[in-house]
Amino acid sequence: MSLILNEKLVTNMDKKMKLPVIPLRDLIIFPRMVTHFDCGREKSIAAVEAAEMKESLIFVTAQKDSNIAEPTGEDLYEYGVVGKIKQILKLPGGIVRVLVEGLNRGKIEELSIGDEYIEAIIENFEEEEDDEENKENTAAIRLVEEDLEKYSELDQRLIPGLLQSVVDKTSASTLVDTSAAYINLKIEESQQLLEELNPYNRLLLFHGILQREIEMLSIEKNIDQRVKSNMNQIQREYYLKEQLKVIHEELGDESEESELLSYEKKIEEKKLPEAVKEKAVKELSKLSKTNLASPEYTVISNYLDWILDLPWLESSSDEVDLNKARKILDADHYGLKNVKERILEFIAVRKLSTDVKGSILCLVGPPGVGKTSIASSIAHALGKECVRMSLGGVTDEAEIRGHRRTYVGALPGRIITLLKKAGENNPVFLFDEIDKVGNSYRGDPASGLLEVLDPEQNRTFTDHYLELPFDLSNIFFVTTANSVQTIPRPLLDRMEIISLGGYTPEEKFNIGKKYLLPKQIKESGLKKSQFSISDSALRDIVNYYTRESGVRSLEKEISKCARKAALEIVEDGKEKISVTSRNLNKFLGEKKYLFDEVEKEDQVGVVNGLAWTEVGGETLAIETTIMPGTGKLTLTGQLGDVMKESAMAAVSYLASNSEYYNIDADFRKEKDIHIHVPEGAVPKDGPSAGITIATSVLSALTNRPVKKDVAMTGEITLRGRVLPIGGLKEKLLAAQRMGIKTIIIPHENARDLTEIEEEVLKSVKIIPVKEMKEVEKIALKEKK
Repeated sequence: MSLILNEKLVTNMDKKMKLPVIPLRDLIIFPRMVTHFDCGREKSIAAVEAAEMKESLIFVTAQKDSNIAEPTGEDLYEYGVVGKIKQILKLPGGIVRVLVEGLNRGKIEELSIGDEYIEAIIENFEEEEDDEENKENTAAIRLVEEDLEKYSELDQRLIPGLLQSVVDKTSASTLVDTSAAYINLKIEESQQLLEELNPYNRLLLFHGILQREIEMLSIEKNIDQRVKSNMNQIQREYYLKEQLKVIHEELGDESEESELLSYEKKIEEKKLPEAVKEKAVKELSKLSKTNLASPEYTVISNYLDWILDLPWLESSSDEVDLNKARKILDADHYGLKNVKERILEFIAVRKLSTDVKGSILCLVGPPGVGKTSIASSIAHALGKECVRMSLGGVTDEAEIRGHRRTYVGALPGRIITLLKKAGENNPVFLFDEIDKVGNSYRGDPASGLLEVLDPEQNRTFTDHYLELPFDLSNIFFVTTANSVQTIPRPLLDRMEIISLGGYTPEEKFNIGKKYLLPKQIKESGLKKSQFSISDSALRDIVNYYTRESGVRSLEKEISKCARKAALEIVEDGKEKISVTSRNLNKFLGEKKYLFDEVEKEDQVGVVNGLAWTEVGGETLAIETTIMPGTGKLTLTGQLGDVMKESAMAAVSYLASNSEYYNIDADFRKEKDIHIHVPEGAVPKDGPSAGITIATSVLSALTNRPVKKDVAMTGEITLRGRVLPIGGLKEKLLAAQRMGIKTIIIPHENARDLTEIEEEVLKSVKIIPVKEMKEVEKIALKEKK
């Protein structure tokens, strides 16, 4: 803080003198002012040292631009103050703090910038004595004194009473010079006061400056009072709300007010369709009028929570890289070409058109072929969330549509619940085991799914709990089933069916090597360097320890090997375990399955049939024997109604064409026919054994042997036509496994061969037939 000296100014100085000059930054020093400043520039420090040699006199003036480091004459104000150095203090960092007393005003006559410091010839202005009798001068002094009094009242930054204690009122010169330092003035204004040599004119200038500052301080004070008034109002409201909160706490409903405010804020911030927002606001209005202790309060608040948590308009991006998606699908699953192509088609269409709605795929195939896991891969490829709902054994329609809010403990259905979990309105949604949906007195869930899986209806799906339409049209629905036979026709009609056949042995080998083995090594806590299965051992596991279309059993057998290896490593301290064809039985025991081998010789009445089961294809040896009797037809082997009817149709066909086949026309009166399918403990049924049974009976009646390396599948009519069958791929794989060389199939199934792997088609000879007469020529040999 500056200090003011009331002593008389030094008057014995020369009119002109040569003094060192110190440029000041953002600081004006007035006469009669004692203040300090820091010198950091080398020339300024040198000027201080030079002043000590000249009676400690120095000239200080302000820079026009404080950013200039090396000022020249043009950068300095001409007018400054001749001062006397009272004290010099050296600070760390080469800084010198100088205490200076301002003596008289001065003006630079001639400036010299030397190498060491700045020096100038200064014209020294001594103050003249004021004319105390001058009335104008006296009036101006009074005005300035009043201004200073008002200023000190308005400026909150001044210490109370400071101006009154430091201002020297003995003359006009002392009044301005001693008070200007304490007024918040700009550098230009202070410089104007310094350059004004006439005391009276200086008073008038200072009066104008003070008037403007007083006006600005008055405006600031008014603004400050208004702001404080508003703050007081806010504080008052806060205080009242806090009181209200305490009242609620005393009444036991402490959180009601804050909860209502929270709901109101969430409704404003949440992106909601207009109809949904209106419903939410209406329910919030009800909630505000409901007592917290009422059960209705909980029902309404739960309902609002569901509305605010659902992704009504939140969706993930549909921008997907097609090449990246292809790589992800290929990395996650081996084979499954049709499924992968369909997913890539969906992505390509989405790239071309943004208006395309979600697809509804139904993956049909035997267990273990990867139907459920493909949904996760689809979501991964599309960059979306994946949610799953298992429909196996679901008999309550409320699982789909939810309960109405009138029921106690009502909740939305699983569709809405899983969408809340997904957090977006366009996830991949998996309906697992859709062929196993049941029904009961609680309703028919399959019928409830009609709205969900209908592209024309699901954009306004209405859950019984919400009673608000939710758009499901952006969801990518994937369903899985083992068979389409048990799926209701209206539901089946709404889905795109993609069949996943069983894997060939080569495909199983590749899946086991590339996917299952690394997975089981990791899950068993092993390292690749500690455990391995040779290719030959892996092929033996596929051929002799598993008998299914999928790879679930294969994974179990590999896991069993890995667990036994882990046990040996921990118990015996072995470093590495290798499973080969030689030691495979040590890990898995003796072979579980042996291939049905082709008969060594051609047999009479024994035909190789092909059947489809839920776990893949099977070979069936159908046997027929003829005995003297009364025309009795016996069927054994746990045959179903369809196969029994096929057997009767085959016998009737042969009887009606007895002359063509050279059969005794009365064989149904004189012969008993016994048809048997081995493995009688296993139920068998299906419309694909007609020509097999007919060939077996024909062979027995004519005593013509059946070729041992021929297998067949197909249904027969009374006219001898061969009807198409299903499950062709699985049946061909079963025949290939058995070692069959020739396979007879219905002519209409020839178009299905395009979907069969090339390696299977190369290993067997496939002959499509239209009539039973063609089968007889291919399968039967001449009579011995």
